[in-house]
This record gives sequence, C-alpha cells and structure tokens, in this order.
Amino acid sequence: MKKPLNNINLKINKIISLVLILMMLSCSSTKLIKSWKNPDYYRFNPKKILVVGATPNYEARKAYEFQLITELNARKINALQSAVVFEKSFQDSKQTEKDIEVEIDKLLLNGYDTVLVSLVKGIDDNQSYASDSPKTDYHLRKFIGYYLLYQDAYFNQDYYNRYKVFNIETSIYNLKKESDKSLVWRGSFDLIDPTNSSEAIDSHIKKLIKTLEKEKIIPKK
Repeated sequence: MKKPLNNINLKINKIISLVLILMMLSCSSTKLIKSWKNPDYYRFNPKKILVVGATPNYEARKAYEFQLITELNARKINALQSAVVFEKSFQDSKQTEKDIEVEIDKLLLNGYDTVLVSLVKGIDDNQSYASDSPKTDYHLRKFIGYYLLYQDAYFNQDYYNRYKVFNIETSIYNLKKESDKSLVWRGSFDLIDPTNSSEAIDSHIKKLIKTLEKEKIIPKK
C-alpha cells in the first residue's frame, strides 16, 4: 500500500514543481527588482517633469519619452521630452559638471522642478527549460495541453532556451534640491527578452507607471 502512495506523492511533487516553473515563465516581461523612495518625499507632487531616455538611439529615445509623457499628461502632469527640450549638441556629446549645472538652471527658469531618467544598466544572458511562447495555441489554454507540451522541459534538463534580460534603472530627481536629498525615487527593473524596441518600451512604461502610482509619486488616471 505504501508504494502506490509514494508514487502518487512523487507525481504530485513533480506537478507542483512544473506549475511553479510555468508560473515563472508566464510572468510579465518586465519585473520590478527594487524600489526605493526618499522618506523626505512622502507626498511628492511634481509640477513639470523632463523625461530623459538615456540611449544613443535617437528614435528609441523619442519613442520612449513620448509614450511616457503621454501617460504623465493623462494624469494631469506637465511633462516634456528631452529630445525636444535639449539641444542636439548637448545630447550627443559628453558634458562637464558645469555644463550640466547651466542646463539645470535653464530648466528651472522654464518651470521644470523634476527630472525622470531611465537607462539600461546592463544586459544579462540567461537560460530556461522552455520552448517558444505558446500564447496563440488554443490547446494550451487548458492545463492539460500546457502540461503535455512542457513536461519535456521538466524531465529533460538539457532542453535549454537562451534569453536576454535588460537591467533598467529609472531615477526621479527634484531639481530644486541641491543636496544628496534631491533623489526622490529610484527603481530597478528586469526587462525579459523583448522581441523589439516597441514591445520593450511598452512593457517597461506600464510597469513603471504602476510602480509610481503605488509609491504615490504620481496620481492614478
């Protein structure tokens, strides 16, 4: 009697392990890794934000900044793109501390009180035991079909699928604070294997907006 019971328990454990693997594989493509908010800014109400996507790819920067300011404007926050505000010479060359201070003074004179900066901090190579995404397969909307497809991933540990993880850091600064307290909030995100820049931008901004709402940095729409 004990042997069948042991077999059942073994199967249950394998199913539980597989479900956990599938849950991890089916998570959203952007994960919040760390969120830190300066306690001095329990209630932070930015009036005019400059959005900066720190990338040499001008088209990607414009697309990212435009989509993010659209979300901020929808929450009645005045926000503009660095691609529009900064001169091309400032964007395309390295600046000294004095150059940056001059630019900050210009921003303050034009009513900006906040800067949001996003940049890719690094790219990691990873691997999983999954095959290509089955999102469009009707049979995989049921657990049985999903289990049948992915059981090889559990039992065959050589069944690898390589993917990239982009480590993105977003920071918000109060321009009016000239001290180490000028940092309002910083978040770290993992963007998992985006297929194109449009998907990457959309995924990151959705997660970023939800996080900023939760931290009470911006209001909900």
